[in-house]
Amino acid sequence: MKGKRTFTMIKPDAVSKGYTAPILKKIADAGFKITALKMTQMTRSDAEKFYEIHKGKPFFDELVEFMSSGPIVAAVLEKENAVEDFRTLIGSTNPAEAAEGTIRKLYAESVGKNAIHGSDSDENAEKEIAFHFAGREIFDR
Repeated sequence: MKGKRTFTMIKPDAVSKGYTAPILKKIADAGFKITALKMTQMTRSDAEKFYEIHKGKPFFDELVEFMSSGPIVAAVLEKENAVEDFRTLIGSTNPAEAAEGTIRKLYAESVGKNAIHGSDSDENAEKEIAFHFAGREIFDR
């Protein structure tokens, strides 16, 4: 299903502020089908593994601490051109630079607390889906 699936994670800042439902509605309204969804909390070890690509960067420890600080909502999304379309929907990592109407423009407070994660490639989408949904059925209707 290459090109048709992506992964997203509503981050602890957005979950704690009650933005989960409006973000999921915006995703659905943009034509994405949510085929798997769960609320969970990553351990510090989980966050270190998930963000391993950033290990050694100055923001790594702060990112790991933040991502393990509270519940997240993980989801698998399907749509043609899923990764690119979703990256457009969420907007720039820096909410001050995000386009009007994007999820980050609406719900993020800073570069570090930017409300939502979206896979940056088809390959990373599959890895991230496997990380969060290993051994679980992903619906394809």
